[in-house]
Amino acid sequence: MAPAKSLRARMAETALVHIMAAHSPFSAILAQEAGFDGLWASGFELSALYGLPDMSLISMTQHLDMLRAIAGRTRLPIVADIDTGYGNAINVIHAITEYERTGASAVVIEDKTFPKVTSLVADGRQDLLRIEEFQGKIEAAITARSDPDFLVIARTEALIASLGEAEALHRAHAYAEAGADMILIHSKRKAPCEIESFSRAWTGSVPLVIVPNAYPDLDAKRVKTLGDVCMMIYGNYGIRAAATAMQESFRRIIADGGVQNVYKDIVPVDEIFRIQNMHEAKAAEARFLR
Repeated sequence: MAPAKSLRARMAETALVHIMAAHSPFSAILAQEAGFDGLWASGFELSALYGLPDMSLISMTQHLDMLRAIAGRTRLPIVADIDTGYGNAINVIHAITEYERTGASAVVIEDKTFPKVTSLVADGRQDLLRIEEFQGKIEAAITARSDPDFLVIARTEALIASLGEAEALHRAHAYAEAGADMILIHSKRKAPCEIESFSRAWTGSVPLVIVPNAYPDLDAKRVKTLGDVCMMIYGNYGIRAAATAMQESFRRIIADGGVQNVYKDIVPVDEIFRIQNMHEAKAAEARFLR
């Protein structure tokens, strides 16, 4: 089964899929082994990997290179974070064609102006497009896709921009009418009250997507009681977990004057070899190199 079709089938089967952010094939392999239903090709995580702020500084080519590498090393469906679609509706048409060709099963497009600023930064610029203009982007994306199972997910940042629930609902309904397969609703509140309230008020015909980064108490059991959320994206936990582990290990090495203590608390090199398929490569070398 093609990945896009399998993602839709998984949502129908379980009613809620869990999508883990990845910024490299290595992190994607770990997410697959952990049991996630899919991967979030995260712009935030890729920006962090380059040591850059998430402010539309990473190019589509850089993001596609990451996605292509991930798709080559995992079987999981990939939901691509394409921010604002790299421009207007014409840019979106080009982006959808490229992302579908590269191996994505879905894209998320947000209704901010380009260039964007990451949603959760304090006092960040959070300007939104006119509703009609963003509807055009969604319609362009739907027209551009070649696989009808490829998901076009519209993300409204109305709550992030402090425009209130009524505006968020108005925008979400408009985007669903334009053809979006799902609506991603986001909040910067530390509690999930805005998300739960939006979900209860939502009467649209398409399911919702959430990204519970700022409000971690909204777990799967609680989400399922809402009834209309079908996808949870863990948007920056991969890079944050990696940063946590590296900071701790690097500081200990400096403090200890060597690796004599740290080496006992990190995975052995053989585990990295396993993830890299080193043994399969050695076997192929022994068989074919003469």
